[in-house]
Amino acid sequence: MISPEAWIHESSVIDPDVHLGAQSKVWLFCHLLSGTRIGERCSIGQNCVIGPRVHLGHGVRIQNNVSVFEGVTLKDDVFVGPSVVFTNISNPRAFIPRKDRFQPTVVECGASLGANCTIRCGVTIGHHALIGAGSVVTKDVPSFALVLGNPARRLGFVSLAGNRLHFNADGLASDPTDQSRYRLVDADTVELLS
Repeated sequence: MISPEAWIHESSVIDPDVHLGAQSKVWLFCHLLSGTRIGERCSIGQNCVIGPRVHLGHGVRIQNNVSVFEGVTLKDDVFVGPSVVFTNISNPRAFIPRKDRFQPTVVECGASLGANCTIRCGVTIGHHALIGAGSVVTKDVPSFALVLGNPARRLGFVSLAGNRLHFNADGLASDPTDQSRYRLVDADTVELLS
């Protein structure tokens, strides 16, 4: 079902059995494949392919030149920068069909993926994590983590607003942008206090 409040550029192709939520926009030269579910207030940039059978939450923003393949789930308010690459098979071969071996990839609420990063299949990116541009993610990323490089390594943690957190001796940090407060639980875990 396509919401009457959604907008689709005339150059884009929408297959049967696609759900597109209210106030979502699909820009030039996109293809939404069958079984795809896109929430409300999403923006799909030009030259994107989504699906088949992909689920995007509400408020997802996908920039230009991104393909989101079967097996990938983007939860609410995820940002996907231009030319991000998702994979769904760890050992592809053109001459061996492996569609029954897709490995699920989940990007949790509020996470941001920088331009040109690559997300290897089978990983989970935690909520509000920030993946630096050009990074290659090969393993799970904790919530609020800031990762960068090839392979991506954690450099620290960020706030809800995406600002780097600096923890004091008691393991506490705050972001003056939104007054949010955090506690470092252990080396891989940050807790939002308020």
